[in-house]
Amino acid sequence: MAKIHGGQAIARALRAEGVDTVFVLPGGHILPTIDGCVAEGIKVVDVRHEQAAAHAADAYARLTGRLGVVVATAGPGVTDTITGIANAWFANSPVLLIGGRHLTTEDLRGGLQEMDHPRMFGSITKWAGTAFDESRLPEYIATAARHAFSGRGGPVFLDIPWDVQAGMVEESAIAWPSGYRADRPAGLDDDTLNEVVRILDRSERPVVFAGTGYRWSRYGDPSAALSGLVETLNAPVFLNSLARGTLRWDHPLLGNRTRSDALRAADVVVALGVDWDFRTGFGKKVADDATVIQIDAESSRVGWNRAAAIGVVADPGAVAAQLADRVGSGGHDDWVAEIAAIESQKQMVADEMAAADGGPVPPERFAREVAEFFGEDTIVAADGGDIVSTTAKWLRTSRPGGLLDPGPFGCLGVGAPFALAAKSLEPDTRVGIVYGDGSFGFNGMEFDSLIRHGMPVVGVVGNDGAWNNIKAIHRMLYPDRMVATDLGIVRYDLMVEGLGGYGEFVENASELRPALERAQDSGLPALVNVHIAEQFRISSAYGG
Repeated sequence: MAKIHGGQAIARALRAEGVDTVFVLPGGHILPTIDGCVAEGIKVVDVRHEQAAAHAADAYARLTGRLGVVVATAGPGVTDTITGIANAWFANSPVLLIGGRHLTTEDLRGGLQEMDHPRMFGSITKWAGTAFDESRLPEYIATAARHAFSGRGGPVFLDIPWDVQAGMVEESAIAWPSGYRADRPAGLDDDTLNEVVRILDRSERPVVFAGTGYRWSRYGDPSAALSGLVETLNAPVFLNSLARGTLRWDHPLLGNRTRSDALRAADVVVALGVDWDFRTGFGKKVADDATVIQIDAESSRVGWNRAAAIGVVADPGAVAAQLADRVGSGGHDDWVAEIAAIESQKQMVADEMAAADGGPVPPERFAREVAEFFGEDTIVAADGGDIVSTTAKWLRTSRPGGLLDPGPFGCLGVGAPFALAAKSLEPDTRVGIVYGDGSFGFNGMEFDSLIRHGMPVVGVVGNDGAWNNIKAIHRMLYPDRMVATDLGIVRYDLMVEGLGGYGEFVENASELRPALERAQDSGLPALVNVHIAEQFRISSAYGG
């Protein structure tokens, strides 16, 4: 019988799981696994920093719903991924980190980059372990995947010593598992379903609110299920975080700027995979007397910070489909019109702000121009703080994963790695990045990766020369001792040019759209660096 090395066994198990791309920074402790991926036809995309590889695997999972894989060498290679894995943890992304490890024969002897890696990942993974047997490597991959897709989902870590990856094993001696994880999304039982339907049929001001957990629904078509529910019920609907794009940006029932208004006035809130965290006022933005029906695949999220009148552990997409088939036709025209009127008024104010001209470019004008340029057929990676908050309200997201934002962890540096993953998966789709100038500094060198891999993306920096949100807080608390808040207007576009891409610097609002068009027409990874005016505000993350 033929023998294969452990790296090939790993790659075959990944391919059976549906993985077609892995993200890496090469290192000696992982070469057998990289070789196995090449031998088994899995695309290997290399980056300049392991944190970026972890972010790219996160974006891969968000875009496909499949297992995202990052492979990192031992010691500093593995530790460099921690921030990216933590970001995936807070986003519930099913990401597998495969880490290289010192030789088993050198354990406890001070081998090169010897570390007990799994202990570091206990708080930011669903499972972490070490594989010591070549013949069981596919079983370890299956175990990791089973945990990665449990509940909402989340990252996992598999530590594999170099000699286990390189060890030769008879193919016939390998156990190749199948049917190793759940594949039927759970819905509501009949009694609970009937109870929810009765509440909704009696409601006068219902709101449907879908959050990150809805993105990870295993139901066949979560978008159709959600549209069916809100259209039958005739209720305002709001999408948070990774759920954005589940409905078209211009869906007539979808709110953009009125979520707080609707939640304050609602009598029933159907919360589908929602986190009642800082982004939602810890549930306090919902009317005290509202009936909250909370559906989540992760049991620990039900009743978290906000009491649920009905709290069920179930797949939110499956439940939305059940409700769409059972709820009566909603007679909530006046309620829908009330929220639509507030939405229209708030949009009018934003339009007036976005009409401002000149330079430095007003942030709302920046956001509108960027959104109109990208349109609804672009995958946009959003990387920053205030600039992301401002621009996200204008972006026309009409597909799951169409807006790849940092998520609740608030991690900077995701822009280029997210774009790299998007272009790896969909080379013919236009991909953009919206940066703050602070966030560009984290993984700006990944433009080198985009250039080396021939992935034309258009990045745009809202450059106010400062850590704007922090500066606003500092100005409020310690106005006489401002320190470490200013960056200056730096020519990041010239850096991208120096790497072999296309760059432009923009100082006036009228110059922005033509610059974006030229960047697109260049056919190169491009960066448009826009001098914007400072915004003197504090984001909601700090209680403002």
